[in-house]
Formats: sequence, structure tokens, C-alpha cells
Amino acid sequence: MVAELISVGTELLMGNIVNTNARYLAQQCAMLGLSMYHQTVVGDNEERMAEAVRTALGRSDVVILSGGLGPTEDDLTREVCAGVMDMPLEEDAHCRERIEAYFKNADIKKITDNNWKQAMVPRGARVLDNHNGTAPGLIMEKNGKTAVLLPGPPEELIPMFKEQVFPYLQQIQPEKIVSRMVKICGVGESKVESELLDLIDAQTNPTIATYAKVGEVHLRITARVKDDDEAVRLIKPVVKEIRRRFGNAVYAVREEETLEAVVVHLLAKYGLTLTTAESCTGGLLAGRIVDVPGASEVFREGFITYSNKAKRKYLDVNKATLKKYGAVSKETAREMATGGVFATDADTCVAVTGIAGPDGGTEEKPVGLVYISCYMKDHVVVEKHQFSGTRDKIRQQAVVKGLDLLRRCILDNYGK
Repeated sequence: MVAELISVGTELLMGNIVNTNARYLAQQCAMLGLSMYHQTVVGDNEERMAEAVRTALGRSDVVILSGGLGPTEDDLTREVCAGVMDMPLEEDAHCRERIEAYFKNADIKKITDNNWKQAMVPRGARVLDNHNGTAPGLIMEKNGKTAVLLPGPPEELIPMFKEQVFPYLQQIQPEKIVSRMVKICGVGESKVESELLDLIDAQTNPTIATYAKVGEVHLRITARVKDDDEAVRLIKPVVKEIRRRFGNAVYAVREEETLEAVVVHLLAKYGLTLTTAESCTGGLLAGRIVDVPGASEVFREGFITYSNKAKRKYLDVNKATLKKYGAVSKETAREMATGGVFATDADTCVAVTGIAGPDGGTEEKPVGLVYISCYMKDHVVVEKHQFSGTRDKIRQQAVVKGLDLLRRCILDNYGK
């Protein structure tokens, strides 16, 4: 079955609010196994809305509309769909009772007349009770086509979809789509794709799609199945083969797992404590770590040593090292990581120093040059990177590489 989304609201067209509903609904439709080829955003204009609905119904089996079900004059979704599908509006006693109860519970004595338009329902439509607002949702079926009308506020739309629309769509769509995410760090997107080209070329069900992230590549393995057992049978061998090809570059096989969460888990697993020493990243690395619940058990301290004076004062970087090699050098990075461990008595320290730009680069040390080091078990690993892009992108790439270096050092020293 083919589904299509129509998001209603001039505020969406103007960019006044972010269309999070479309993302949520698209994800849910994918989980249900519904194919989706079109999404539309249309303003609060009756003629343009009618055209969008007619077009969508002409090419899709299920059209899901969000927004435009409220009490004001520019809330037209209900009226437009009723007109396009030739299902006249009539007042629904159940809807009127729920609207009255909602205002009574909210201790609102006077209900303005425009609220009663929300009790008008297309003849033959299925009403979806709104437990978080006044506008009911609707399911309209005619001539083999279905329109699902949902309120715009996410706090109303999401529960209504989960509780009432998802089960309905599940009944009319026998198949579902199941996905598994494999996350890779330290290998570029083109390299990942070339290593998997034989699998990608031969794919039918499941399929493999690559997504480039900052410093990472994510692979989504997607199967169209009838049940969870079939999903496991189809997806598991593909995940296993990807892990065989990329080894420790694969850091997660679940979508909810982040690189920083994996690092914190490894630190906790082996009873290790961490300190960070940052220059060009200015605390971003430490911030990613402390975003993870439970980080307080492993994270000892974070230094932001932006100046040479701070590097000397807090991390005991040698003055002669800074003078001879400069702040952006493998020698300084090495001493920063060592100094961080000894200053806090931590088991490991990750240090970052570089030139994020847009100024400050030279021919010898261009913008984007970053040294990242990790001290562990009386040994320091230093990596040199040359990043490109904006200041923010360079810093974000440095953070990802820092987290991944720490992850690999833990596995090399403790994971065997």
C-alpha cells in the first residue's frame, strides 16, 4: 500500500515552526510497511488544499493529513476533505459531548461558538477521540481510498496515532517494515560503500542504505516482512557479514546507541575513569560524554586549556615543547593527555588540540589540522587529522575522532 502525507498550515510554509509531525508520521508508516513517495506542505487556503488532497488521493491508497482541525476560520482540513470525498458534514453528538467535557474539566465556563465546528463530522467517517485536546481525528474511507485527519499539535497527534491510527493501519496493511542500524566510525562513506558493493548490488529483501554522518557512516538494513521471526531471519545474516568486514569499526548495531554511550559503557565495563583535555573543541568532547546517563561514574574531570598558559598550568605541558613544536603538534597533544591523567589520577585521558579556523592557519599548519591523543596504561597514542569544512564541522569531527580513539584504545587494551 502507498501512503502520502499532507501537512497543513501556513506557519509551516513560512518556517515559523519545524515540521516534526512529518518526520514522526513517515517513520511510523515505514514501520508499518507502507510505501511513501510524496509529502506535501500546503497553507491554509481552501482551493490549494483541495487540489493537494485530490492529487494525493489519486495516486496513493492512504493520505494522512495533519493540522487544520481547530476552531478558527483558517482551520479547513475537515471541510476540504469532506468536499473532495463527497461526504457531507453533520454534527456528531459524541464529539459535542467530549468538547463540552474538555472545557468543563479545564474550568472554562463559556464555550465560544466557533468550537462547535469541531463536532462536525463527515457522514460515515470514523471518529478518533482526542484525549489531549478538543479537535477529534477522523478516518474517512471511500472508493478504496482512505484519508486520516489528525490534529496538528504533536502532543495531540502522537498519542492519537499510536493508540488509534497505528492499529487501524496495521489491520489494512498485512506487511511491515523492520530496520536495523549498523553504525561505523573511522571509515569513510565511499570506502564503506565500495566494501559492500556486492551486497548492495544483490539486494532485494532486505536492502542496505548508507547515511553519512559527521565522522561516521550509518547503514540501515531494511526488510519487508510478515512477522518478527522473518525479520530476524533476513536481517541477522546481513548484520553479521557487515561486522565481519569492518570489525571494530562497527561500534553499534542498534539505532538508539550513540558513540558516546558506547564509550561510557566500555569505561564502566572495565572500571575505568576518564579525564578530557581540550583546546580547539572547547569542552564539546566532555559535553558529549556527560550527556550520557551514568557518565558521573566514569568521568573524572574536564580541562579546557585554550591558551598555552592554561596548558602549562593545568596539564603541565612543557614550556619548551610549546616553544619548539607549537600548541598544535603531536608533542603537545601527547603531553596534554599525560598531564590530564596525572593531574586527576584518572585511568585514561583524551586530549585534542588543533586549528578550527576560519583564521589562524598557515601553510605548514592549515585550518583543520587537529592532533588527538589518548593516554592509557602508560602509553600514549597520537593521531593527526586534517579536517575540512566550517569551524563547527571541524570541531564536531574532532570530537567524533576523539571518542572513537578512546573506544579503540579501550578495546585494544582491555577487550581481548
